[in-house]
Amino acid sequence: MSGSGFDVEDLETPRRNVLVFYGVGGIGKSTLSRGVAEHLVDGGAHDVGWPPLDPQLGRVAPVRVDLSRDSGSDFESLMLALRLAVAELGEPMPAFDLAFQRYWERNHPGEPLEEYLRRRTWFSRFPGSRSLSGQMQSVLSDVAQAVSLPGTVGVLAGKGLRSVIRALRDRRHQVRSLAECRRLADLLEAEPDLEALSYYSHLLAWDLSRVPVKRQATLVVLLDTFEDVGDRVHRDLERLIQRVVWLMPNALFVITGRNRLQWDDAKLEGQLDWAGPDFWPLLVGGAGQEPRQHTVGYLSAEDCERYLCERLTVDRRPLMDDGARHLITANSHGLPLYLDLAVMRFLDMYRKNGRAPVASEFNLDFPALVARTFRDLTPSVRQVLRAVSLLDSFSVELAAAAAGLDHDAPALELVERPFVDLDPGAPWPYRLHNLVRDAMREADSTSEDRWSPADWRRAAQRTVDALEHEVDGDRGRLVAALRQGLTIARDYGLELGWLQDAAFRYVADFVWEPIELPPPAVEQSRSAPIGSAADALAIGLSAIARRQRRHRGETAEQLRAVLASGKLPDSLLELPRYFLAECDRDLGNFASSLEGMRQVVEAGGRLAPTAARGLVHLARRVGRFPEVHAAAEALGVEGRRDRALGDLWWTQGDVALACSSYAVNRDEALRRDQPGEAALSQACLAFAAAFRDRPRAGEEIERARDDLGGVSIRWAELQTKIACLVRDAGVSLDLPVRAEEVVDEAREAGLTSSIAYVRFAVCLHAAVVDQPALRAEARERLHECVRGEEFAYLAELSYLMAGEDPPEDLPRAEWMDERSRVRARWVAIVEDRRREAAAHRGA
Repeated sequence: MSGSGFDVEDLETPRRNVLVFYGVGGIGKSTLSRGVAEHLVDGGAHDVGWPPLDPQLGRVAPVRVDLSRDSGSDFESLMLALRLAVAELGEPMPAFDLAFQRYWERNHPGEPLEEYLRRRTWFSRFPGSRSLSGQMQSVLSDVAQAVSLPGTVGVLAGKGLRSVIRALRDRRHQVRSLAECRRLADLLEAEPDLEALSYYSHLLAWDLSRVPVKRQATLVVLLDTFEDVGDRVHRDLERLIQRVVWLMPNALFVITGRNRLQWDDAKLEGQLDWAGPDFWPLLVGGAGQEPRQHTVGYLSAEDCERYLCERLTVDRRPLMDDGARHLITANSHGLPLYLDLAVMRFLDMYRKNGRAPVASEFNLDFPALVARTFRDLTPSVRQVLRAVSLLDSFSVELAAAAAGLDHDAPALELVERPFVDLDPGAPWPYRLHNLVRDAMREADSTSEDRWSPADWRRAAQRTVDALEHEVDGDRGRLVAALRQGLTIARDYGLELGWLQDAAFRYVADFVWEPIELPPPAVEQSRSAPIGSAADALAIGLSAIARRQRRHRGETAEQLRAVLASGKLPDSLLELPRYFLAECDRDLGNFASSLEGMRQVVEAGGRLAPTAARGLVHLARRVGRFPEVHAAAEALGVEGRRDRALGDLWWTQGDVALACSSYAVNRDEALRRDQPGEAALSQACLAFAAAFRDRPRAGEEIERARDDLGGVSIRWAELQTKIACLVRDAGVSLDLPVRAEEVVDEAREAGLTSSIAYVRFAVCLHAAVVDQPALRAEARERLHECVRGEEFAYLAELSYLMAGEDPPEDLPRAEWMDERSRVRARWVAIVEDRRREAAAHRGA
């Protein structure tokens, strides 16, 4: 990872910077990971049993990240953790900080990094969290001064960003040191999404390589619970993490998990960027050099004996006699968790009886030991343990409420036990070890004070009720509570209650985290019918969320199954029905979409205003513009009246009025703290502005990209790309080729309207360049999108903008005023663009 000839910018050399420890659950991998991290913090100066670090290694900067699903970490958190770890070096990381600030402003608009780190307790463990924001702002100030910008506000957007990139490419002396990072300009130019963020790790590696020798440190990244990164089918997160490892050859990554790392398997090419033994020679089984994948096996009998001797002592002598130690060692089969439970039981019995237990009292296998441990708990602690076994994670307050207690003492006692894991960064910090959770439920079925099915159902109801009070303004808690609440409601046949309101809140935010539930206790086949309201709601929400990344046809099929199950209460039927109608609209199923929207409107529920706007959209698709205008005026603020009016005005060629309407709707959404609606309106505004004002369109497109960074709206993302096509119509000669790329994305998502708008943008381009053959081809492609009256108005406009009469067989739209005026406005748009294109070529 260092030495003569080492080049951090070399992306071809095979990597040897990964060390893997894997083994079964409960074997001690997380304990190992935590122990290594603690050992590296101070160089092992005070650790007993650990060898000292090699002095030649120099300073080490360790950072440990738990990747478990319940930890609250994600890829963005991982990248922030890496940067926070090196913040303690006190050296600037200018290349990374410049790119990361661009990512942050796009994906967290208006949210200061310092405030974000302060609110997220997950980051409180990093001392660098207090200085990071200042270090990054210092970098921005230096760059702004180097390129003669008045301040830092515009450094990473619009003209300011272009000035920075130009200065880097020209290798101006003011930014010469940064310009030596060969890939910085390209990464600043790239769309600042998660993909780009993963590549920023290369910039961090470059920055680390430039730290003065006296302050240099080796970054050691410990990634625990790696089995939760992917399901061995969908490796999206694993691909991003592998990219970080590859692009940071000067850092050591220590990975712990239940499975062997498969990066040396060439069959994974396509799922991972670098797959095969040629890329990761030391990960190959039986590698000739030092192996880098180690099984964390069960402890040897000698290790178990040593642990038991040293764990419990009196006057430096083992408290356990030889017989008890031998029997516990034999029954443990080397499982560390068994030893911990045995030690805990031994101490409890010692305190209770005033003597050391005899060997015969420990002749127990693991389930039996859990059962004995369970029975040795006080009744109130047992009650809490049963209650939290219903939950994936919990807090002391949540545990007490779920158990029906009015005091916290039993819950506080429980969380001190070794079978309860702690993760301060999760929505709730505690969770039962999975082995104990399963064994405890089995053990409780035969205990004297076991709960009856009615007891379990009452506890389940208490737990769901307690979860309601845990939901605050935090989105992560909302999703975690919704997922856990739905799981319990499904498994115990409970009414949905507050989960209905949580479901509407979930869909309102346009963020779309997955809501898949764990499988029920009784295994069911994939084709099993939907069994409960909770099951139906979870499937419906998952399908709605996934539609942003999958074909709309797949979503529609799942939503039809939810409706056909008959399991949802009437108050929730509008949820799958509206989004099914939306999918039908996107898929071109006009009649089905129209009927679905009407049903939602007539039901008068929470989504009725949204469905009313859906009817307006459908009327616009078939060119009934006076009807659109009348209906839009009646929508009101809840129905997004101004966005609907913006959709109307641009079709009439009144771009200024359209932009004004979109801006009003965007600002109203921001005032109401609705970032998804604001981002959607901004994408529409960028599209409309692109017809008349190219400079303004560039600014609006940039803002749309920023706004869309924090939400997930596939249609709006595509609309922003179409705005780029409209802006460049008549100016960019490769526009038809670029258009086909956007069409492919829209087709993959099942968005027929986006395809139609792309085809219309190419028609505008053909009209501006005035090439008959190109115009005929563009119209032919647009005609392929026309289904009866649907999108016929776009085809009609392709003739009007060229000053031509549409064919007789083309359905005519009902325009807001005379067709001749609509023609005049669109002809003016084409002529203005033609003059602008000529001036652009002349320049």
